[in-house]
Amino acid sequence: MARIVVGSFTPSLLLDVARSTGRLTNHGLDVDEVAVASSPAQFRSLLDGGLDVALTSPDNALAYRFDPRNPLGELADVRIVAAIDRGMGLGLYGRPGSAPADLAGARVGVDVATSGFALALYALADSLGVHRDAYELVALGSTPRRLEALLAGDCTATMLNAGNELVAEQHGCVRLASVADRLSPYLGTVVAVSGSARLDAARRLASALLETAHTIVAGGLDTEVAASAGRRLGLDDELARRYVDRLRDPRDGLVPDGVADRAALKTLVRLRSTYLPNPGPDGGDVLDAALDEDSGLVHR
Repeated sequence: MARIVVGSFTPSLLLDVARSTGRLTNHGLDVDEVAVASSPAQFRSLLDGGLDVALTSPDNALAYRFDPRNPLGELADVRIVAAIDRGMGLGLYGRPGSAPADLAGARVGVDVATSGFALALYALADSLGVHRDAYELVALGSTPRRLEALLAGDCTATMLNAGNELVAEQHGCVRLASVADRLSPYLGTVVAVSGSARLDAARRLASALLETAHTIVAGGLDTEVAASAGRRLGLDDELARRYVDRLRDPRDGLVPDGVADRAALKTLVRLRSTYLPNPGPDGGDVLDAALDEDSGLVHR
């Protein structure tokens, strides 16, 4: 058995179900999942070896592979091993009773201002007619922390997904705009690794997760997923059922074949080059090369 440490923002139900159904063991893995506080913290640990594999936004892989202005200020051999989901309900959520106009002058929570979810937030707010300079950005860290801040009134709006948005809705929070409606095709979570030392373990992890995802999308494992949603996310029976439905949604649910498709990657490149442009030495943007077949972004 290979023991690996996997860093995630929100507890991964897919990983939990892969463990409870024996798929991790079948692939020779003993996985320790740890929560990360932010994207920079996750990738600092990934690059330093504290994490073996990251369950992360593919935008992070773009930033740390191609953009030297990333929060750590260094480039790395970061690779996407497999796509996991298309956002899992990712959307811009506001306090109860809020409307798009309330974003003007509001405190809006982000992981960090340069993260992939922050870039999606800027695009969604723009689509609502509220530009980035109209609201105050507040760095609040990971998605569960931002949910806590939204419910406590410490911010007016933030980006939520992966079950956190269901809890927000149960408390009366309002979905102002969704990624599935306005930015599709999109990728929300990928399996990523730095360098080649843990590549084999990352491949085995991806295989276990994708086998689990395929079974779920095909209609299986309802009981296991619902139990995991209650245990790990604190969802009640109704929200757990909605979470199962979300996993099966082709627009923002699981990606059972694991393919990081070019169209979705193009969306992510467009978001980063629009809101954090970085001109390349030969014109264009430093991210233009990310979509080349030989860029190394996606391990093939």
